[in-house]
Amino acid sequence: MIAVGLMSGTSADGIDAAVVDLPPAGTPGAGRLLALTHHPYPAGVSARVLAAGEGRATTAEICHLHVYLAELFAEAALAAIARAGLAPDDVAVIGSHGQTVYHAPEPREEPSLGSRPVRVRATLQLGQPQVIAERTGVTTVADFRPRDLAAGGQGAPLATYAHALLFGRPDAAVAVQNLGGIANVTFVPAGAGPDRVLAFDTGPANMVIDGLVRLATGGRETYDRDGTRAARGRVHAGLLEALLEEPYFARRPPKSTGRERFGEPYLAAVRSRGAALGLADDDLVATATALTAWSVARAYRDFLPQAPGRVLLCGGGARNPTLARMIAEAAAETFPGAPPVVEATDAAGVPAEAVEAVAFAVLARETLAGLPAGLPQVTGAARPTVLGVVAPGRRAADLFRESR
Repeated sequence: MIAVGLMSGTSADGIDAAVVDLPPAGTPGAGRLLALTHHPYPAGVSARVLAAGEGRATTAEICHLHVYLAELFAEAALAAIARAGLAPDDVAVIGSHGQTVYHAPEPREEPSLGSRPVRVRATLQLGQPQVIAERTGVTTVADFRPRDLAAGGQGAPLATYAHALLFGRPDAAVAVQNLGGIANVTFVPAGAGPDRVLAFDTGPANMVIDGLVRLATGGRETYDRDGTRAARGRVHAGLLEALLEEPYFARRPPKSTGRERFGEPYLAAVRSRGAALGLADDDLVATATALTAWSVARAYRDFLPQAPGRVLLCGGGARNPTLARMIAEAAAETFPGAPPVVEATDAAGVPAEAVEAVAFAVLARETLAGLPAGLPQVTGAARPTVLGVVAPGRRAADLFRESR
């Protein structure tokens, strides 16, 4: 099955599109990556997305963005399909994560029509799938998170199911560490399938680092290219330890987080604390980079059933050599007896920047086959769930027949 996966993370910097020839549903293996493209958002779009996530956008603007971003996702899908040398009719399904603007997995009680209150867990990803299906002609699966939330789960992490199929090994426990705006880990015991994995968000990855670089440069730079600033700076041990006292890090899984916890207010507080200590901009970036590394290592120590033998890095942060080095150092110090091998997922056959987009292609494949990819032991949901909603494309009748 040829599928397209579309991903835009909490950094809101653009769209990754992967075209992949996948094995049948439920089958381990990455298939064959046919094309991978990255499409930065047009000027001003990232700021509008961030404003929506921080409550600074009108209802009219959010409604508009829901459709506008879908147009951009459709363009990205078509560009990737063309890069693969294919036509849209060659593609069975598009899996679109959409653009998260808010994620509130902790329940809030509201009045119901009866006597018992309703416990509301909510999430919002922009990028209307009907628009993607209409523009491309390809059946599109999106809105993956709400069904798990409705079943009492966190709605995250969702790529866990795909990570287990893509990277599980019969002879070693593997931690797949995604480093997007938020960092999340999937722990796959040796020989395990998706039903035995553990996963959760460890905390911020690039979100705080990117924000500090953006503020330090007045927006001229949007991320720490090649980890250069962190490499030049010096980690402030006292500030690092204070930041590691953030209550989220001590919470037991299942747990997930996002910009609502580690967004602009958190960023402003970190910058203010750095200024009070007289830290140079690069020192603050180095300390934020160390925060990501040590929050990852301590999460492994505190919440994984055993030390992983191998840590596979994916997401944009995997291309930050300073962050990768700090994670390796923190893991070695945390597990001195058997330090894990830390390397990018490229070593396991999937480029680091492709993993999350490929994961949503996998999830879309499972949805069409009716296989539950929502994992209760990961999200805390009451039951396994089939994720996503389906916007039919031109081949929908054949596709549904084939999936039965």
